[in-house]
Amino acid sequence: QVQVVESGGGLVQPGGSLRLSCRASGSSFRMLTMAWYRQFPGKEREFVAQIDWSGPNPTYADPVKGRFTISRDGTKNTVYLQMNSLTPEDTAVYYCAAVVLSANTYWGQGTQVTVSS
Repeated sequence: QVQVVESGGGLVQPGGSLRLSCRASGSSFRMLTMAWYRQFPGKEREFVAQIDWSGPNPTYADPVKGRFTISRDGTKNTVYLQMNSLTPEDTAVYYCAAVVLSANTYWGQGTQVTVSS
């Protein structure tokens, strides 16, 4: 079993920045990929960014390209999402997903990001 815990959400003004963190822990697992998704009220969860442990070769959704940066610390099974130039349209619950060698995907509980003046 793998536990995934996000942190770093909060309230920020438009144009501001936030950094989200996500750590996966447990016993006897090999990380393949970690990713960030977000969910707007009443909408389906959507992909934001992902990074492979073997790469890294990050990929991003079009709405966040050039503003968000995903990075990882392989020694800590931790992934980060640096979010710059935030707009109110980025307001959502951000979820972290960890994909391990067994092909299972583990999700965190989500962290709220609110962009408002």
